[in-house]
Amino acid sequence: MKYIWTIFFVLISSVVTAQKKLDAANLECQYQYIYVEDTLKKIMGEDDRLVLLVGSKLSKCYSYYSLQIDSLQENPKHREIFDARFKEFLKTGVLPPHKRMKAYIYKNLPEGKMTVTDGMLLQDYIYTDSLNNIDWTISDSTKTILNYTVQMATCDYRGHHWTAWFAPDVPVSDGPWKLHGLPGLIMEAYDTKAYHHFTLVGIRKVKDMPIVMSKTYVGTKKYEKVSRQKFIKMERQYYEDTTGIIRLETGIDLAPNSSPKILTFQPLETE
Repeated sequence: MKYIWTIFFVLISSVVTAQKKLDAANLECQYQYIYVEDTLKKIMGEDDRLVLLVGSKLSKCYSYYSLQIDSLQENPKHREIFDARFKEFLKTGVLPPHKRMKAYIYKNLPEGKMTVTDGMLLQDYIYTDSLNNIDWTISDSTKTILNYTVQMATCDYRGHHWTAWFAPDVPVSDGPWKLHGLPGLIMEAYDTKAYHHFTLVGIRKVKDMPIVMSKTYVGTKKYEKVSRQKFIKMERQYYEDTTGIIRLETGIDLAPNSSPKILTFQPLETE
């Protein structure tokens, strides 16, 4: 098993080296991301680990687990690794790494805006989003996270009321997912109903860590350019009616007599 993982990380390193460098990160933050998968049955989804790389020009936020899979798919030897993982799974019963959050978020790319790549079942999408568009209200409440004194702020953003805790001593106006715009790094954030919760679990200074545009590999292996509003609409349709999004992407109707189900998962963006 150790040999398999050694090969895997060597392959990822070679892929990253070959990609175009957008910036160099000087700070790496890791967040635990937990969410409610079924709001009616109160079923929690899988824990995710988000990585935020902060450079002098831009930042990149992504799921550590999704990057593993996407980077591996780009290497010509990916089938060898997948086969080895599957054999290990048959022996141990432990699931191999698999995708979690599919979005890659690049803040200030292009300058003053945000680029997002995301995907559903059979297609990956790319769209441009606005930046510096969150109207925060900062309060006097404080607490401690990882030995940093953090201050509370609240906002309404994309259909949720968010509470965030930021560290003024870390002068980075950034945070997990699309959250940003406070006078300090966001170390914790959650919505009022606790459907989504980000918590900083690690932070370290790095030197010249490459920030690159990651590639994903499903369907046609090409991004389809859409507007944010169109993607949010398609995403909602996916959660309400999975066969509907397959019909939208391929023209194939797997269940012609099915009807949309009640939405039991609240996406990070509902508007």
